[in-house]
Amino acid sequence: MRCLSMGEYLKSIKNKTKYIIVTGGVMSGLGKGITTASIGRLLVDMGYKVIPIKIDPYINIDAGTMNPFQHGEVYVLKDGTEVDLDLGHYERFIGVELTGNHNITTGKIYSKVIEKERDGNYLGKTVQIIPHITDEIKLWIRKMAMENNAEICIVEIGGTVGDIESMPFLEAIRQMHNEERDEDFLLIHVTLIPLDLGKEQKTKPTQHSVKELRRIGLQPDIIVGRCANKLKEETKRKISLFCDVPVEGVISAEDAKDIYEVPLMFKDEKLDKYIIKKLKLQERRQSNEWEKMVKKLQNFEKEIKIAIIGKYINVKDSYLSIREALKHAGIATGCKVNILWIESENLEKKDKVKIDADGILVPGGFGQRGTEGKIKAIQYARENNIPFLGICFGFQLAVIEFARHIIGWEDGNSSELAKTEHPVIDLLPEQSKVNRFGGTMRLGDIEVTIKPKTIAHKLYRKEKIYERHRHRYEVNPKFISEFERHGLVFSGYSDNGRRIEIIEYPKNNFFLGTQFHPEFKSRPYSPSPPFIGFVKAALEFSN
Repeated sequence: MRCLSMGEYLKSIKNKTKYIIVTGGVMSGLGKGITTASIGRLLVDMGYKVIPIKIDPYINIDAGTMNPFQHGEVYVLKDGTEVDLDLGHYERFIGVELTGNHNITTGKIYSKVIEKERDGNYLGKTVQIIPHITDEIKLWIRKMAMENNAEICIVEIGGTVGDIESMPFLEAIRQMHNEERDEDFLLIHVTLIPLDLGKEQKTKPTQHSVKELRRIGLQPDIIVGRCANKLKEETKRKISLFCDVPVEGVISAEDAKDIYEVPLMFKDEKLDKYIIKKLKLQERRQSNEWEKMVKKLQNFEKEIKIAIIGKYINVKDSYLSIREALKHAGIATGCKVNILWIESENLEKKDKVKIDADGILVPGGFGQRGTEGKIKAIQYARENNIPFLGICFGFQLAVIEFARHIIGWEDGNSSELAKTEHPVIDLLPEQSKVNRFGGTMRLGDIEVTIKPKTIAHKLYRKEKIYERHRHRYEVNPKFISEFERHGLVFSGYSDNGRRIEIIEYPKNNFFLGTQFHPEFKSRPYSPSPPFIGFVKAALEFSN
């Protein structure tokens, strides 16, 4: 199929897709991702087909190599692309499955333009940021809208207005605004409304942020004011006056008890009706599915405590999807899940481990640091019959713990971590091949076969599932028979049985590990089966 020109794209999607652009000012980390996802949810509840796009101005091609301490969780999409955690919010709120093309980075745009230049597509012209980089950005956005038959395309631009790396993207948006009809384009600006010592809401940072936006030729249609408290009417009027936005277009986004309440807060502010009015859309059916879910979230009768044994716990967003998946399972089982964060390195210093929790979860991670502490936690869970869930690296460490303390291989380990005669976790020969992303990890959706009459089968209620992966090392098939002889059950596999995907220990009430990341496919209205099983077991244990 030939590539369409910019003019052809403009013609093909005219009168079809509406664009909502979300920018941020004053400071990063204000919640643009939650704002974008919440707006998407409101529009989906009205029956519109919404496609989100996240623009990350960093030069990296993707988020795969980023440190969790700096960037939070690396979220994996179904096609294996490693992305920013905001795309996880999009999937959970909007109910869509995204691909790598829904994430635009500076690295991707420049690579594409350089590739075209090398192929002679620019006919000897001097390749410049304007028009070539900006044209590529606009082309990418419009192509995604058209290929997904989007009625509304929401584009979040990462960073803040004024960042040097964001400038080409904001310029592309300015051009798009001029190319689209007014009723097809909406700009939402998220800013900080701080409180002074007297608890007065200060609008000056917002005024300066909007001034910077105007300087590059953009005027917001809606301002979302992030504040600890609900915006006062006088604050809204002041922002309206100085920023040239109608009072009804100034939206309060005060701190919420839970992120899933934000769409309902926006609805109370009549943001959905204002968007419909500005984009000249019809107000369609109103689904109350989200509202029902939030009511369940706000009215729990029971509580449990789950210990997460991690090595990045100083940055809780490193385990964001796991935290949300536990919450989803709590909604399904009618209990509030409280999390006890435990630094795995601290457990290594203790001779005797004691964890006061109703369930123990060991998540993924890379590298030697904190490994022995996680193994101690797994041993404590197994020996005391405390519900246990191991994910990815946690799954692998559960295999190592079993090898050491049940089979008796004291040197049992992963070849990633140490040289040993019993590399129960190893790099399989075929796994050394480079994948399409330029690395050797298994990434994205992979088919998993589940054995009948197992805990995993009871949870999933099917024999074939698709779950997302992000790992390199795997269970060494050389030792499988010895594990099975000692009672460990390998209940899920892939690649015609060569790769182990799920383990369980039937002697315990609930002891399960998955090589894949079930948290990436968990939704508040459709929780992940392993998390439901884990939370149910923890609830029974607490009783």
